[in-house]
Amino acid sequence: MKKIIVTGGSGFIGSNLVNYLIRKSYFVINVDKLTYSSNKLSTKIRKKKNYKLIRADINNKKKLTNIIKKYKPKAIFNLAAETHVDRSIDEPKNFIHTNVNGTFNLLETLRFLKKRKIAPKLIHVSTDEVYGDIQIGKRTDEKHKYEPSSPYSASKASADHLINSYVRTYGIKAIISNCCNNYGPYQFPEKLIPKMISNILNGKNLPIYAKGMNSREWINVEDHCEALFTLYLKGKNGESYNVGSGYNLRNIDLVKKILKIFKLMNLKISSKSKIKFVKDRPGHDFRYALNINKMVKKLKWKPKIHFEEGLRQTILWYLNNKKFLKKISKKNYENRMGLEI
Repeated sequence: MKKIIVTGGSGFIGSNLVNYLIRKSYFVINVDKLTYSSNKLSTKIRKKKNYKLIRADINNKKKLTNIIKKYKPKAIFNLAAETHVDRSIDEPKNFIHTNVNGTFNLLETLRFLKKRKIAPKLIHVSTDEVYGDIQIGKRTDEKHKYEPSSPYSASKASADHLINSYVRTYGIKAIISNCCNNYGPYQFPEKLIPKMISNILNGKNLPIYAKGMNSREWINVEDHCEALFTLYLKGKNGESYNVGSGYNLRNIDLVKKILKIFKLMNLKISSKSKIKFVKDRPGHDFRYALNINKMVKKLKWKPKIHFEEGLRQTILWYLNNKKFLKKISKKNYENRMGLEI
């Protein structure tokens, strides 16, 4: 059975990717330091013979080296990262530690192991935010210059540059994916979609930054997992690939869609669950939008899940998994962050 390591496999995208790879009959080693936003996968997954959880920080080079030497994986999907932009504004140090130093440590581990003929392929999961603010009517391809705006996007851009330098200088086998906003099961409720769903379920207002005109591109996490698997099978070493859907939506329109789906499903909405515009965060990019022609034409991948159906299924998942939200400490997501200037 082929083995794959997923770093950050207890995060939102990571846990969905772990599930995806297990269904593909891979032996998955989940290396995660289990932070505030980590998910506990279902008991059914945790008991599978082809799944192993190892609690470890990717900054622990010795432990990481021993894990790779022991399991000799075909690939490492690197999803170990701090991801919430608001937190990066208040606590940038944590983002540098994990996203930059952690990636550097992983690369150094791979450089060391390459000399010993243990050289798994690295698929590094980055973000569309590295490209910065994109004008209406334009979409960024992989050659677009990097212009990160937040400590989060700057840390991810730094990691991307480090990886490219190690590919060129040391011959590390690595691929970078720059993906748009994900949505789906297991997402921590500090992010927009699960936060809105959670607030509706709990009869609270629906806070939107500024006037909600900021535009984001959305992809279902299952489509993203399929794209990552495609990169593992077909991606070219040393290349970057944009992973997106081509579907953009303003934040105000997204929240209205969520409310509409609740009403169509005859789900109760409290009179307190109304849209409330709140102070914008510093350095807030207006729009992200990706050109995914490279994935579509060269790797024959394209997203399959229509946004509104995917959103409806996501709402149903949270309704059917209310324990997921109840087990999360509210202090980790209810208080507003990202106001430091």
